[in-house]
Amino acid sequence: MRMTQKNMADVITLTGVAAILSVAVFATSNDIPVGEMAYQKLWLGRMTFVFVACCLLSFCLNRKNYLSFPTIVTWVLIVLGGIEAVWGLRQIYGLAVSNHSLYALTGSFYNPGPYSGYLAMIFPLCLYEWLNLKEKTGRTWAEQGKYYIALGVMLLILCVLPAGMSRSAWIAAAISGTWVYGMRVSWGSRLKEFGRKYKKRLVLACIAGSVIIIVAGYALFQLKATSANGRLFMWKISSMAIAESPVIGHGTGNFVSAYGRAQENYFADGEFSETEELVAGSPEYAFNEYLQVAVEYGIPFLLVVSLVIGFCLWKGSSEGRIGICGGVISFLVFSFSSYPMQIPGFAVTFYLLLAACAIGRSKVILFLFISMMALLGTYYWKNNQYAACKDWYRSKMLYNIGTYQSAKEDYGKLYPELANRGAFLFEYGYSLHKLKEYDNSTRILEEAMAHSNDPMILNIIGKNYQSLGDYEKAEEYLIRSTHRLPGRIYPYYLLVKLYAEPQYLQPEKLKYAAEIVLTKEPKVQSTAIREMREDVKKIIVDYSVKVNEYK
Repeated sequence: MRMTQKNMADVITLTGVAAILSVAVFATSNDIPVGEMAYQKLWLGRMTFVFVACCLLSFCLNRKNYLSFPTIVTWVLIVLGGIEAVWGLRQIYGLAVSNHSLYALTGSFYNPGPYSGYLAMIFPLCLYEWLNLKEKTGRTWAEQGKYYIALGVMLLILCVLPAGMSRSAWIAAAISGTWVYGMRVSWGSRLKEFGRKYKKRLVLACIAGSVIIIVAGYALFQLKATSANGRLFMWKISSMAIAESPVIGHGTGNFVSAYGRAQENYFADGEFSETEELVAGSPEYAFNEYLQVAVEYGIPFLLVVSLVIGFCLWKGSSEGRIGICGGVISFLVFSFSSYPMQIPGFAVTFYLLLAACAIGRSKVILFLFISMMALLGTYYWKNNQYAACKDWYRSKMLYNIGTYQSAKEDYGKLYPELANRGAFLFEYGYSLHKLKEYDNSTRILEEAMAHSNDPMILNIIGKNYQSLGDYEKAEEYLIRSTHRLPGRIYPYYLLVKLYAEPQYLQPEKLKYAAEIVLTKEPKVQSTAIREMREDVKKIIVDYSVKVNEYK
């Protein structure tokens, strides 16, 4: 009877774990703007309560027996990893459509980066289970099935991972896989023994290994050097934002505004290189989760989080959960140069891996984890914006075709629910600008600046002030735009038009801004650049004629 109860408890736990982990793979929607996570949060809110109910019921049925939670998490993730890998292969061969127009391979994600990181996180789980089952001689039919599933998913991941072109995922898979294999064959003790017998050889091997790692790192850097330089620059600016408020941070969700201010101040000083100007952008994330946490919550909070993760890894390795620890290590490595925590389903997967490391035989830790998940699910349930995002997506069509009056009316209704989304606020503010409601436009765009670091917000505010005749304010915002992203030509073009205003003639400033528009090399040549340059030439000619007439 006791055995039957345990099996029933395992099935119930499996149902809850599968329900919540499958959100990362299956919760996708085409009814909201690309990249929005509202639909995933909606289903996480629902599935979290399924998970909590299942775990509590399993807890009641299986009070005295050993918990199967870590094993269940492992195999659910392996199956989901297999689904994702097959999904990716179908996209590579044109049998399925990706979720991004610029990339052929995204899996169920919106970008090949997080998709590759997800597969890299599951790779060490497959490797460990395969190695573990490989050594068993008299495998049962169930173990034989697990052996081939682990091997098959691992091979599928190895086939798809190179096509994702994510160096972060490659490094994460390599480091976590090496760690799992090393722990499985006890490399630590073997190296100590080898070092005692062959000290000189070990030193030479370490030197050779270091050289190989340096060469491989340089090759990976040069593979996409512009992207790598962009990441380094983002980390530099993020570090400057941390220095502004190192203890308490800038607040939840305030990374973009803090980053925008820090980048603006950095370029305003004028001490920057051409490479930095070239790679600078308006990122939503730090592409380094550790820096992002420090920016929003401060360094002490980051240290506490690091200690909790360190404890989970120690607990998991001491309990022999090498594969799960490998998954956590892969996630941590990937987090150094990507943004997995910004994808709710990916983040919850990490939480379950940590829980699987720490729970062990302790039902107290399990109950604590269930309580935390219940709070998270409640938050997602009560603060979900999926319905509003769906309405925004429909209204966005009106905005895109230039029906600004209708878009303004729809955006006004959605504003109370979506007032924390920078892209929505920009579209709303721009619609008001096109309708010549300049004061209202500026008010909305000022709010948008707290949720976005896009310099176009500054440009439109500058144009609003110019239309209202407040030329000094217009100049202030347009100059801020040139500081935020000095590589952009458009704000200099707007400054040319401002300095050519009859009520605000600035001959020297006009000449300086016009020279930049006409001579600055853009990132990408386009029709818009050519049109701006032609317009500036006309403005200069008209201005010269007016000056001669005045003389």
